[in-house]
Amino acid sequence: MTQGFSREGLKVAETQLVGQVAEGLAPGAVGLLDRGGETEVFTAGAMALGGPPMRRDSLFRVASMTKPVTAAAVMMLVEDGILALEEPVDRLLPELAQRQVLRRPDGPLEDTVPARRPITVEDLLTFRVGLGLLFAPSATPILQAVAELGIVGFGPPNPRMPFGPDEWLRRLSTLPLMSQPGEAWRYTTGSDVQGVLVARASGQPLDDFLRERIFEPLGMKDTGFHVPADKRDRLVTA
Repeated sequence: MTQGFSREGLKVAETQLVGQVAEGLAPGAVGLLDRGGETEVFTAGAMALGGPPMRRDSLFRVASMTKPVTAAAVMMLVEDGILALEEPVDRLLPELAQRQVLRRPDGPLEDTVPARRPITVEDLLTFRVGLGLLFAPSATPILQAVAELGIVGFGPPNPRMPFGPDEWLRRLSTLPLMSQPGEAWRYTTGSDVQGVLVARASGQPLDDFLRERIFEPLGMKDTGFHVPADKRDRLVTA
């Protein structure tokens, strides 16, 4: 037997959210509590500094929460028998076959050794692909090369990137790996590669696959990579 919320408990939760907004944690927020089939939603503050009041249906950027959504898409294709966790990505991502690996992540780009094994689908999911954030000075040769190539996946996203996923992967493939496949965890880049993999394995753009297989079945009618013009008044400040 499950129980819903007490009025006192809801008041405490709402008071905490309102108090944190008042202290400057954020211009505004939406709180949602769900228990025993009962759902309660409350809002606090504004959609932007000096902006309109926060709404129940305000739209928020989910940022890095895109990563588990993309990973779920990969696992759906594994369930469909289109991908296998242990298979090399070479079949669908030939750009990443026969990689060279830096002897040291901060070393010169020409100081490399061959990869000991191929990159697998599981490597992409576990962020052990050999590429990712490198917490080092920007003078590191590989980070300089990333900047010169204008590619994302090593820091904040850039929606204005002037080329698509295939060209992104081609540029990425000109770089050596920072570490051997499967040997080191490096944040974020694995998700970008997963996105290309899902598109090629499914035969449709990533956003179409996510919408048809995940968002629409779950009723996530406002989730996507872009906000339509008729919904932009609901988008909160970053």
